[in-house]
Amino acid sequence: MLVFGQVDFSLIEPMSKPNYRVIVVKDSVKVTPNMQRVTFTGDDLADFPENYESGYVKLLFSQQGQAIGDKEQVEKGKYLRRTYTVRAFNREASELAIDFSLHGSKNGPAATWANSTKSGDTILMGGPGPTKLVDNQADWFLLAGDMSGLPALACNLEQLPENAQGYAVIEVASEADKQDLKAPAGMLIKWVVNEKPGENPEALMEEIKALSWKAGTPYVWVACEFGAMKNIRDYLKNSRGIESENIYISSYWKFDRTEEEHKVDKRIDAGAPPFIQVLWDIKAKCQKLLLLKK
Repeated sequence: MLVFGQVDFSLIEPMSKPNYRVIVVKDSVKVTPNMQRVTFTGDDLADFPENYESGYVKLLFSQQGQAIGDKEQVEKGKYLRRTYTVRAFNREASELAIDFSLHGSKNGPAATWANSTKSGDTILMGGPGPTKLVDNQADWFLLAGDMSGLPALACNLEQLPENAQGYAVIEVASEADKQDLKAPAGMLIKWVVNEKPGENPEALMEEIKALSWKAGTPYVWVACEFGAMKNIRDYLKNSRGIESENIYISSYWKFDRTEEEHKVDKRIDAGAPPFIQVLWDIKAKCQKLLLLKK
């Protein structure tokens, strides 16, 4: 815990002691040019729960961006946690798949690691967290997301009833990043190519606004960049009158912000007092000073 004066920074970033699993890379393949699928195995997956596709896990990295594969390393110092979706889990084969969205020169520690990892590499994983699934009893469905939300969106498509009707609007970084997705025949998949994700937060919303709204009550599921999420949320709430019980909407990243900074932004957006940002800035400066002293 980092304390500055009498400020307890766990108020900004609550600390917990989860039961981390050591998982082992089985293989790593390109799904598309900007999506890397890493399949993990290992004895610690023996008690991993089934039916957690679309839920999240936390992968651990050092402050320098190196994967942490030994539980003793966690006890020795600070570390980074990066959040990713469970794309698939096969209990019989003891295999867990995670898709990593790649960002080229702007890759963070997790995407950089995923792009270069090889069979036999290990990493610590916490979780899983709750699944993020639609209400299958809705009259129709609107699913939307960028490449960070695509793994969870795909999980939702796969579990929809066969007679499901609606749309899946998906933003990708290039034409080559379009995937073959399993979905009910009544779900129309619309692709949006945005070569500079995060810099153009209007692209996904414009495609949503152009949809022909269906009769009945939809369930709406959205996962994307922070700025795009806010635009879409305002449109759905103010122009379409979507009630809170009929929507899941979340930002999975924010342009030019680390995951830690993004978490602070999300808490402020959710109603936390703005001074939380001031405390975060102080914390970040203290951590930089500590690193300089090492």
